[in-house]
Amino acid sequence: MVSEDLLTILRCPHCVTGSTRKPGDDPGQLTLAHGTWLACQEPDCGRKYPIVDDIPDLRIDTGDKWIATVVADLPVPPPAA
Repeated sequence: MVSEDLLTILRCPHCVTGSTRKPGDDPGQLTLAHGTWLACQEPDCGRKYPIVDDIPDLRIDTGDKWIATVVADLPVPPPAA
């Protein structure tokens, strides 16, 4: 499980880098879903990142795979990479 301290600093990499950076002082905040997923809170993002063996997989291409999946339908546990 991701600690609360780590959750306060992790951000969606798509929303905080380069030309896709979202406006604001603290874009790309993530919330813990089902204890095994991190979901971006930016309204137009929708990326979800699995936590496998207590390690968040924050690769943008991984988050891209889950854009169309609503949080309620995310598999628990997440599939291994």
